[in-house]
Amino acid sequence: MNDLGFGTVKRVLVVDDSAFMRKLITDMLAKHPQLEVVGIARNGKDAVAKAVELQPDVITMDIEMPIMNGLEALRQIMEQQPTPVVMLSNTTELGAENTMIAMDYGAVDFVAKPGGPISLNLHEIEQEIVGKVVAAAKVRISNLLKQPLTRAENQMKNEYPLFDKRTGSSDSIISQIDSLHAKKIHKGMETLVIIGTSTGGPRALQEVLTRLPSDLNAPILVVQHMPPGFTKSLAQRLDGLSDIRVKEAEDGEALLKGVAYIAPGGKHLKFERCPGGFCVRLDAMDPPRTGHRPSVDILLESAATIQGLQYVTAIMTGMGQDGTEGMKQLKSACYTITLAESEKTSVVYGMPKAIKEAGLADRIVDVQDIAAAITEILHS
Repeated sequence: MNDLGFGTVKRVLVVDDSAFMRKLITDMLAKHPQLEVVGIARNGKDAVAKAVELQPDVITMDIEMPIMNGLEALRQIMEQQPTPVVMLSNTTELGAENTMIAMDYGAVDFVAKPGGPISLNLHEIEQEIVGKVVAAAKVRISNLLKQPLTRAENQMKNEYPLFDKRTGSSDSIISQIDSLHAKKIHKGMETLVIIGTSTGGPRALQEVLTRLPSDLNAPILVVQHMPPGFTKSLAQRLDGLSDIRVKEAEDGEALLKGVAYIAPGGKHLKFERCPGGFCVRLDAMDPPRTGHRPSVDILLESAATIQGLQYVTAIMTGMGQDGTEGMKQLKSACYTITLAESEKTSVVYGMPKAIKEAGLADRIVDVQDIAAAITEILHS
């Protein structure tokens, strides 16, 4: 795949069983000077054949289709003709669950249809659709093909921490994160872990959260850019794969060690002191920040207002710069150790790149080593 830049055009295959939706999506994409729709497909079987024949740079794919649904088509495409895919999903509970499966199969991102299978008001999210297709053209397809470890493999890695089953490596994780020059947390101070991510984030979160030990000595607050209705399914899926508890954050609940709280779609995640500790505060009134609600910046800015705490933060794969301004405030106000995902493993090297270029990263870490880095910092 060529780099997306001035003068380059990315070829798109549009897959949907509705002729109306195919026409609507094609017209939206055709307006962008760097996108060209080179084919359409009416079902999953047709999509697989067209993907192999046309070898597009990006595919938009409906999930619910006859003959072969989008999930099975995605699985076959990633096996036969690996291509960045943006899924179109219904905002139902089943639609959210299927979207999480699609992320696991290797989809880059998804768009929630605002009006059901045939969205007459799809124009409301035209900018989002076009933006995600353009972003998908920039992804590292090799990173989409890497499968996160299973729970059994994670347990083996915890029992034999110097051995990586996928690479056969016996090199120490600690040496890879340059611990000789690493900042250390202060003993006796309470610590919180904050993770921010966007495009490619569900798979990155699986890489990280499933490797954390159940006795982790800190709560984990997570912002993953997602619309309402999808973060609960993400939390439930990750909870079933992890030794720590993973849940969608609820307003007013206490923050507990060894629990990861994922910001609900459509609400900013904040926290404050409350009797006996710290409590979640969800905010659906503040506007989106840089197009996102929840926003990583908002969470980090909230953390910066709490005195007497220290933080371990990780910024992972995603478009844009969400998290950079908030990290500046947090590092100015509180003792903070910041990990940025490496370019090598990022599906989209945007958010972590911004952290690195702003001089805010204390360590650059491959995604599969972020959990080990967090654990090492907290237990050092």
